[in-house]
Amino acid sequence: MAGFIGRDAELAVLRKRLERVARTGTGAALALRGRRQVGKSRLVQEFCDRAGVPYVFSTATKGASPIEAVDAFLRDVRESALPADPELVPTLQNGSWPDAFRVLASVLPDAPSILVLDELPWLAEQDALFDGALQTGWDRLLSSKPVLLLLLGSDVHMMERLTAYDRPFYGRADTMALGPLNPADLSDALGLGAADAIDAHLVSGGLPGIVRTWPHGTPALEFLEEECGDPAAALFGVPEASLLAEFPNPDVSRRVIEAVGAGDRTHANIAASAGSRDGALPSGTLSPLLRRLTEEKRIIAVDEPLSARPGKPALYRIADSNLRLYLAALRAAHEQARRGRPEAGFRIVRRRWTSWRGRAVEPLVRQALERADLPWPEVEAVGGWWNRRFDPEVDLVGADRAPVAGRIAFAGSVKWLAGPFDDHDLAGLRRAAVQVPGLDPAAAGLVVVSLSGVQARDGVDLVWTPEDVVAAWRS
Repeated sequence: MAGFIGRDAELAVLRKRLERVARTGTGAALALRGRRQVGKSRLVQEFCDRAGVPYVFSTATKGASPIEAVDAFLRDVRESALPADPELVPTLQNGSWPDAFRVLASVLPDAPSILVLDELPWLAEQDALFDGALQTGWDRLLSSKPVLLLLLGSDVHMMERLTAYDRPFYGRADTMALGPLNPADLSDALGLGAADAIDAHLVSGGLPGIVRTWPHGTPALEFLEEECGDPAAALFGVPEASLLAEFPNPDVSRRVIEAVGAGDRTHANIAASAGSRDGALPSGTLSPLLRRLTEEKRIIAVDEPLSARPGKPALYRIADSNLRLYLAALRAAHEQARRGRPEAGFRIVRRRWTSWRGRAVEPLVRQALERADLPWPEVEAVGGWWNRRFDPEVDLVGADRAPVAGRIAFAGSVKWLAGPFDDHDLAGLRRAAVQVPGLDPAAAGLVVVSLSGVQARDGVDLVWTPEDVVAAWRS
């Protein structure tokens, strides 16, 4: 699958900013953040190609010195369509960022133009004065020009900090977070039905670098089987590169990620798996690590039981489903592919596929329900509920807020298996639902989301199919 996929809403946001620049004759800045491989650079390049105005796209190099970074930036300016004459862009000896922004301001055209600084956190990492120089250059030199400044970065925490109230660039840039491609995008781009598009989303994580390699109309298991014969496939390379970029050393953080990726969901189980021969990881070590991996790195997501009472335990999962599948099965399959044993690699994936998919689809279904126009207009949060014994676990709980609800509107089940939702499943849902704290059985609805249809509908208020899940992203 080649070409540019989806992103109509994001392109519209960028177009709106450029139109504002053209209308006012003054600058506008936008900070775009998103995890690695989510397609930030590709989106902005597509926008620049469509915009029809001069632009410079400059990408930082990790580890370069400040002098090297400035020299590379000015070279990008010189080789772009911005300056009327490339000779007007001088080569600076021992140049600084204030010098670079002065040079840039001197060659910007009077008509609208675009300046892209990609991998911005690397520039700030290399030069402690960069943030201040950017603020000064923008305020004094660039903001009065008709230029759209786009700041891109994969370190989500650092990009959020760029525009925080205590940082120099506060109040100067709008912010936008770029997520993965959604299931509707994949359905359209790959020519897949709803169920297969959801599978494709779970396998690829919605990452364009993987989606572009997906043959049109190919179901997920067929794609996985083909890729298991290619040790250099993006399916393996993208998650591996992402993991190594963020966590290059086999330290405690990596052990925690490995434990979560292997299926350990609770604090205690993660501590035991990520520990050493001396015992489990102490809470004083693990708790700060989990906070960093969830709040700063966003590589792990945490789910709390949703009900009218605070509940425990919190459950952890790998946030990106592609990395989650890589840690659960694809890495082992990749090793077999490297050894010339693709059939053995695919057997690993196929053996783990059904149980992995059944758990991995639940967050996606919850997101879809939160987006949809439901019979319960007060619902703003959709989660799950469980007790300390995990008996029962309720897949879906819809409420007015989270994690402690004021009112619970529905409970529900996600059955993503070959068989339909039947009387046995319905009886189990009813027994579990009444145990959710704050749920009134007389007032709350029942929701069923099923891959293979529903046989038992008595008392069920809402039935969703894969088509409904995908349609939530079209509204």
